[in-house]
Amino acid sequence: MKKDIHPKYYYQAKVTCQCGNTFITGSTKPELHVDICSACHPFFTGGGEKFINRGRVDRFRAKMAAAQAFREKKNKKKPQKKVAQA
Repeated sequence: MKKDIHPKYYYQAKVTCQCGNTFITGSTKPELHVDICSACHPFFTGGGEKFINRGRVDRFRAKMAAAQAFREKKNKKKPQKKVAQA
């Protein structure tokens, strides 16, 4: 290995999550700030998704219901009027 080309490695780098959890790990930076960690990630905590765009889901369901109603209306046969013959 060449000398003086590699970054300094910190064996006691402090990682801070937005949820408030902190832990020590190794890194090339002495302090790290992360958005999500194993303490708050849904995969590790067993929780569901944190964010879902309800407006988009509701619009999709409304569109599918309207399409189903249109199909039912189209398939429904109208009674034919009887024409009197003279």
